[in-house]
Amino acid sequence: MSLDFQTQTRTINFAVIGDSAAFGTGDMDEHGNIRGWGYYLSKVFHQPCSYFNYSRPGAKSGEVREVQLPRALETQPDICAVIVGGNDMLRNGFSPTVLYENLKATCNELLSRGSEIIMVELHDPGEILRVPRLLKRVIRRRVNAVNNVYYQVAKELDVILIKTRSIPNVHDLTNWHIDRMHPGPRGHQLLAKEMTARLQSKGWKVDLPEEDPIDPHSRAAKIWWLICKGTPWFLKRSVDLLPVAIILMIIEAFRVIIEAIAKGYSAVTDSRA
Repeated sequence: MSLDFQTQTRTINFAVIGDSAAFGTGDMDEHGNIRGWGYYLSKVFHQPCSYFNYSRPGAKSGEVREVQLPRALETQPDICAVIVGGNDMLRNGFSPTVLYENLKATCNELLSRGSEIIMVELHDPGEILRVPRLLKRVIRRRVNAVNNVYYQVAKELDVILIKTRSIPNVHDLTNWHIDRMHPGPRGHQLLAKEMTARLQSKGWKVDLPEEDPIDPHSRAAKIWWLICKGTPWFLKRSVDLLPVAIILMIIEAFRVIIEAIAKGYSAVTDSRA
């Protein structure tokens, strides 16, 4: 048996760790089975692929590092996607430093085992959420803090970082689940295509995923999901985040006022010059 044949037929171990965005929330088949971008990506390798998804909706970076990572390492992953940070951001006591430490330690461990790593920056929820402008500013500031951690880790380590916001029309509502926080079927397929293109550029033998039929669920089914799943999730997060969000919005309001005063002062100064 030639080495080339052995290389072409060796099974690729593909693992995913992280939160609901890694889990595949927002994309189900007609039987209610979660798919997501990981599912689509696992189907297009030229070699056989074993797909392991250890992510969990609600997971924070500490859980990913301490619980999910050891399980993923047992599979000796050739490729591992690390998608986490959204839940860190939504909790009281959010610390970019803690997120950075957990994310970098997780990636370093995977790199030491020879794994290719894929990370995905957060989209801008303010582009698609219907919330007060002041709250959008608060959310955007926290999202940017998470993304800055991703940029720093990607700068320091050899990882693939998907620049979600650079994808054309990424904030088109047809790409998003009814909760507007998770990708819908179209969005998951879009992410899989972006990951595939980046893997191809690094020499992996993988094809672009074919588009599956988009979202088989009726509007009634989506509303049912929002009532039964989305609303309890929102209320649970609100208990923790709402008091902090109010404080942050007050701080943001002062920032807006200070910025307006500074601009006014600058305009007056320029006119007198």
